[in-house]
Amino acid sequence: MALDRRKFLVGGAAAATCLVTAGHAHADPPELWQQFVANPCNHPQIPNIAYAGYRFGERPPNRPSRTNVLRYGAKPDGSADASVAINRAIKDVGSAGGGVVFVPAGTYRIDDIIEVGYDNVILRGAGSGQTTLFATRSLEQIVGINRSRYGGSNSAWSWCGGLVWVCHRDRRTPLIEAIKTQRWPLEGWIGNEGADTSVITTIVGAVPRGSFTVTVADAGGLEPGRRVLLQVDDDPAHGLLKHMCGDIPGTESYIWTDKTKLLSYKPFMWPVRIAAVKGSEVTLAQPLPVELRTEWNARLTTSAPAITGAGVEGLTIRMVKTIRPAHLQDKGYNGLVFQCAWDCWADDVSVVDSDNGFLLVSAKGVTLSRTRVSGRGQHHSYACREQSHDNLVEDFAIGKFTEPPTPGSGHHGINVEGLSCGNVWSRGRMEAGTFDTHRGLPFGNVRTEVEIFNDGSHGGSADAGPLYGARFAHWNITVTNERAGCVKIDHVAPCSATVGISTVREFGQIDRPDFTGPLESKLESYGTTAVHPPNLHRAQRALRGFA
Repeated sequence: MALDRRKFLVGGAAAATCLVTAGHAHADPPELWQQFVANPCNHPQIPNIAYAGYRFGERPPNRPSRTNVLRYGAKPDGSADASVAINRAIKDVGSAGGGVVFVPAGTYRIDDIIEVGYDNVILRGAGSGQTTLFATRSLEQIVGINRSRYGGSNSAWSWCGGLVWVCHRDRRTPLIEAIKTQRWPLEGWIGNEGADTSVITTIVGAVPRGSFTVTVADAGGLEPGRRVLLQVDDDPAHGLLKHMCGDIPGTESYIWTDKTKLLSYKPFMWPVRIAAVKGSEVTLAQPLPVELRTEWNARLTTSAPAITGAGVEGLTIRMVKTIRPAHLQDKGYNGLVFQCAWDCWADDVSVVDSDNGFLLVSAKGVTLSRTRVSGRGQHHSYACREQSHDNLVEDFAIGKFTEPPTPGSGHHGINVEGLSCGNVWSRGRMEAGTFDTHRGLPFGNVRTEVEIFNDGSHGGSADAGPLYGARFAHWNITVTNERAGCVKIDHVAPCSATVGISTVREFGQIDRPDFTGPLESKLESYGTTAVHPPNLHRAQRALRGFA
């Protein structure tokens, strides 16, 4: 569909409002899309995901090479451990202010973790078909046993950590130290024990969802471009969690008090940049994903150290071939993780024979483009956890497994959980897996223009709360095996939109709603993928004036 002269004017002088000028389309779009165009910042079923990805969807910079790992003694024939050389090159380039660490074509054996811990450092290979990092040891062998802070004997390497680990060195070091001493850490924005932040200022009064402007008690510590962390508490009646589920009547009868894992995720944390400051009025660089009520104690704070401007490009991360482990017993043959990362990216990266492929752990504005997971089968191909927001996974692929699953193993596909919002999976081909949430009330996320062989299952323990919050959108989805579970969600996700999916049937895992009563969800263009616009993310970006 042509989006002639549609503009989505936000931020700066536009302050708290979204203005849209609608042009003419070549085909009649779904009614939901027309409604969204009229109300893009506060639509009841469709989230605003026009700001997803690196710097709200910008192309990552093409920086020149600063050094070559061969100069540090790395061997491209796999004959010796290259991790020391690669990490030394990263440290030198990072200490000099950033740049590209080039890894020429070849196979590089890595017996340790590759640590990208400096802002503006790019680890760049010659292409995913030419440069391979061959990982010989698991995270359990390198670091040690890792367990969930919620108890039990399951391996926490089943959902965290990577053999290429993009995380600020001052955040990653205490994480590793805590694991080694079995003080199982918090993984997110506020540090291992949840105290590595300080309040900059509090927000005064109520603010509607979709607003760009907040009033603060003291704007003295704020300036345009500063990165801050919005923290929002809940009230004793769980009003914030109910709001994240669309404030539908069924949230009143839902039992929240025994959802101990979900309740431990609070406060809600959303990193955001400051666009402008005028007196006590502060303009944010993007619209609020939730409303702010006075009883929720909203404030702007610092965060634990976050890495920015880092990238991984043009390489394959291949693991030594092992037997696929039983569910939740992963040893940590994990590919690439972005943790406490903001405005970072990966491009043309493949992960082969892993336990877990790509992990976003408390990540904000990360773009994964042209990524692929393949090989013997994984636990999570892509996972987005621990209040990760506004990330973009585009042109992605999950290959058909090369080996049959081992008894007791499980595969989820593309997962989002843990109060994460604003995330997008776009233009993907999945030959295995499903559209997973692991409960934990993710809300406001989109999967669009994806072809899927739907054979995975959703995860999550019962104490993690609802499978879906409000404003989940599945838009233009082709299900090649016609399995409905986790894809057709109009009957399970509150205030959601299922638009343009092929005909599906219920078999295998059958979804059940968490909430009683009307869910206020929408189903349009069912049974066809000839829907316009074909890609919800791209269409929303066009409304902002970006191609």
